[in-house]
Amino acid sequence: MKTSFLKQINLPKDLRLLNQEDLPHLAKELRDFIIDIVATKEGHLGASLGVVELTIALHYVFNTPNDELIWDVGHQAYGHKILTGRKEIFDTNRQLNGISGFPKRGESEYDSFGVGHSSTSISAALGMAIASQLNGEDKHHIAVIGDASIASGMAFEGLNHAGVTNANLLVILNDNAIGIDPSVGALKQYLTNVKKGTEKQDNIFEALNFNYSGPIDGHDLPTLISELKRLKTIKGPKFLHIITTKGKGLRQAEENQVKYHAPGKFDAKTGELVTKHNSDQETPKYQDVFGETIVELALKNEKIVGITPAMPTGSSLKYMMETIPNRAFDVGIAEQHAVTLAAGMATQGLIPFCNIYSTFLQRAYDQVIHDVALQKLPVIFCLDRAGLVGEDGATHHGVFDLAYLNCIPNLVIFAPRNAIALRHIMYTVQLGIDFPIAIRYPRGRGHLIDWKRPFEKIEIGKGVCLSEGESVAVLSVGTIAHSIENAIKEIDTEHNVGHYDMQFIKPLDQTLLHNVFQHYDAIITVEDGTIIGGFGSSILAFANANNYSQKIVTLGIEDQFVEHGTTEQLNKLQHLDVVSLKKEIEQLLFSLNDSHF
Repeated sequence: MKTSFLKQINLPKDLRLLNQEDLPHLAKELRDFIIDIVATKEGHLGASLGVVELTIALHYVFNTPNDELIWDVGHQAYGHKILTGRKEIFDTNRQLNGISGFPKRGESEYDSFGVGHSSTSISAALGMAIASQLNGEDKHHIAVIGDASIASGMAFEGLNHAGVTNANLLVILNDNAIGIDPSVGALKQYLTNVKKGTEKQDNIFEALNFNYSGPIDGHDLPTLISELKRLKTIKGPKFLHIITTKGKGLRQAEENQVKYHAPGKFDAKTGELVTKHNSDQETPKYQDVFGETIVELALKNEKIVGITPAMPTGSSLKYMMETIPNRAFDVGIAEQHAVTLAAGMATQGLIPFCNIYSTFLQRAYDQVIHDVALQKLPVIFCLDRAGLVGEDGATHHGVFDLAYLNCIPNLVIFAPRNAIALRHIMYTVQLGIDFPIAIRYPRGRGHLIDWKRPFEKIEIGKGVCLSEGESVAVLSVGTIAHSIENAIKEIDTEHNVGHYDMQFIKPLDQTLLHNVFQHYDAIITVEDGTIIGGFGSSILAFANANNYSQKIVTLGIEDQFVEHGTTEQLNKLQHLDVVSLKKEIEQLLFSLNDSHF
């Protein structure tokens, strides 16, 4: 029976007691451990499998946590977590009250920097390295970044600054030619040429004053360890280029790297995906409603173009890229560029649909304000993954968009309550608008099977009465309307509760609001965004401006960063599930009845 080295390791100090010749066996154990747990618990598989040898080598050579190790994005940090004290609780990864799927400073001293969005590692590591110099500390700072992330503007900003310092910084480029989707752009081609030995230009990283080495095989532990030991002796900014295979060690993950980035449940022995059998399979994902609709519209309207920053599969813009490739653009991990590219296109009469995850649009806030809204350019932002997204947690929830967009002049904000409304608003805006608009919709499936209906034009700034009542009016935006409808059905036998889908957070339908405030005794607003600054805040401001004195209850995301868990669990914790909504409505009805006596 072979010795289990992984069982002996609780912290990196235990790892450093192993003989170097035992490390390849440890790598196999670590891979098997990750595969076995992710197969049943789900998570980000391919990236972590690809850096098993690198993870072992880094903790073997460097004195972590004193030496600072920063993983860019964090999709690849599962092995790191297992080797740094979280092996016994790794099965709680991404689950409610369990460990985070990403490095998190509050979780472990080995997680030097919290990550989730890409391209931050070089800047963070450089900041730490400069601070160490100022504090008179002699330690190492390592940033591990992928070939997709390093093409982002922020990564170049970090490289540019680091190159004119003498900071003790090591940047490791984990080059596997893929992020979530295959990497794109001129830098990808440059790195491909470097790997082939055909690049005759000056080395771009040496030109930025880095001591460059590589490319080397990122799965060759002896070579990795030898090179890392050598680099420890060199002062100043250093750059190590390693070549890895995403999904290494699981055949299906190597062959289908996009699918196995985060594959869901699969058979740990065979690697085959576990097929889900439920009625939800008959309803489309909102991303697919977008993807199919933009193709349908673009085939008839040659002015339509599609843009996504590195998320063609996740956003389903891949449908347009396959059907009309010359009008669909994956610009890489470059949200700022995506927004201003769309603005430039809009000035020339094109109709840009700029599809960005809600949480990632935060990275391009200045461009939304300065390059689009200030100039009143008709860019159509389609914000996928709005609201609570589930297990990816605080870095990925799209709960701030309503608030951070609400204050921007000229910008229209629309939240469809179902797939039909998403389809209709996309049709409406491509007919011609003279303002920018943000259309935000959630991750996952809707509730309608029969969604592909003939297009209808939506009147900008108009809400919809879903049901009339007498005493309490519920005002909602977005797909949470479905939960509200179910809550009302369970309690309202006397038709005391009215429900209005406002559709537009901005501009508000003031005619409808005046009618509501003149006929109802109390108002509840519901949104899957932050209460502060969002839809509910706008309703409170409307009531105040018009001297309405009814009781107004605002429901939404509390003033906190929401952690990870299933969307059902998180909605319950935020009191946005059907049971909680029912309770809120009942309490308000009771207080009204009580005040009448």
